[in-house]
Amino acid sequence: MDFRQLGRTDLRVSTLCLGSMTWGEQNSSSEATAQIERAKAHGVNFIDTAEMYPVPPRGESYGRTEQFIGDYFRRHGDRADWILASKIAGPGNGIDYIRDGQLKFNRAHIVAALDASLKRLNTDWIDLYQLHWPERPTNFFGQLGYRHRDSDFTPLEETLEALDEQIKAGKIRHVGLSNETPWGTMKFLELAQTRGWPRMVSIQNPYNLLNRSFEVGLAEVAIREQCGLLAYSPLAFGMLSGKYENGARPANARISLYSRFTRYTNPQAEAACSRYVALAREHGLDPAQMALAFVTSQPFVTSNIIGATSLEQLESNLASSELHLDDAVLAAIEAIHKAQPNPAP
Repeated sequence: MDFRQLGRTDLRVSTLCLGSMTWGEQNSSSEATAQIERAKAHGVNFIDTAEMYPVPPRGESYGRTEQFIGDYFRRHGDRADWILASKIAGPGNGIDYIRDGQLKFNRAHIVAALDASLKRLNTDWIDLYQLHWPERPTNFFGQLGYRHRDSDFTPLEETLEALDEQIKAGKIRHVGLSNETPWGTMKFLELAQTRGWPRMVSIQNPYNLLNRSFEVGLAEVAIREQCGLLAYSPLAFGMLSGKYENGARPANARISLYSRFTRYTNPQAEAACSRYVALAREHGLDPAQMALAFVTSQPFVTSNIIGATSLEQLESNLASSELHLDDAVLAAIEAIHKAQPNPAP
């Protein structure tokens, strides 16, 4: 397992990060523990979670993923071995069970969310605390075509100052963004520089062979500002593994179980996906491992967040860290991308 510097911090995170959003919905506590143990045996030192998890979010399961991780720490006593990332939820439809649905990134909400996460996680600190998505209306979760809308959102200054207070209190070590835009990222970085507040060390956005939109505006920011990408959905909800080929819907698979997840199943995405899967098989590669290796190899990526619902899937994903794509495969990937660019942004 290779390791990369997290922003400008002294932390080095594994190039594969263990994602957790299925724990508490598709996975039990014992299965989550088995995944953590297996990932650690492979050299992974980085876990990503969120107060909102598991996904799909429901009031009945809210916070369960963090509880599972806290149970693991309680039993194993190895909290210091891990770099732990979590997130505070932003406003959105259907999550009125979190802080009465009036979600803000103000001081009161940050303190309440953070203290609750620390309790569930059974830890005194979180290494990387992220804003799960912007409070203001803007482009995220696949929304294209920016339409400016005036709204009453918490000033970024208040958010960053409140996070600074939590760092000084020892509850978090570093801060990061998620589902953020180039403007938002640069604005937070500017405020950190001019006001002496903590610097955003990472940005967690979607990135995979079907959605390379991060390359357009944010990749340069990630490299020049050392605010690297924590890539989520690197397998496009499993589409790039090939298991959904020809309309297949395997039992207990995410897209089979939840009709709401349609981001990567439009006809253009399915056509491009078939070409990537065929390319992998033509070169004797596992399609999922090829897709993961492509993401991990990008110079703007700090860590690639892998998720699995079985140990077999996890083993395969972890093995992608040993795969280095040759020039012929990379050229063929670019040819497919040029013909069908970003079919599922």
